[in-house]
Amino acid sequence: MNIEKLADREIDEALESLDGWEQAEGRSAIQKSFKFKDFNEAWSFMTRVALLAEKMNHHPEWSNVYNRVDITLTTHDVVGVSERDIKMATKLERYR
Repeated sequence: MNIEKLADREIDEALESLDGWEQAEGRSAIQKSFKFKDFNEAWSFMTRVALLAEKMNHHPEWSNVYNRVDITLTTHDVVGVSERDIKMATKLERYR
């Protein structure tokens, strides 16, 4: 499978349909902070994301503090954002 790094313009176009996602500052990545009612909801979301990441073989950079989950997506093979990141971000919106 040939994975290509997206141009900034392509990333911006994709982000228009992804609520709350933005380009990360200082690197080619996209990011979003998800907020939940409490830790249990945040942890449940992370569990669903972990299963998705394994299925897609594409793993996010993330952190969790109580009811917040911060996710950064980038494709390390191309040192930047690829279509894989956009697809994962799209799926994560449905997992919310």
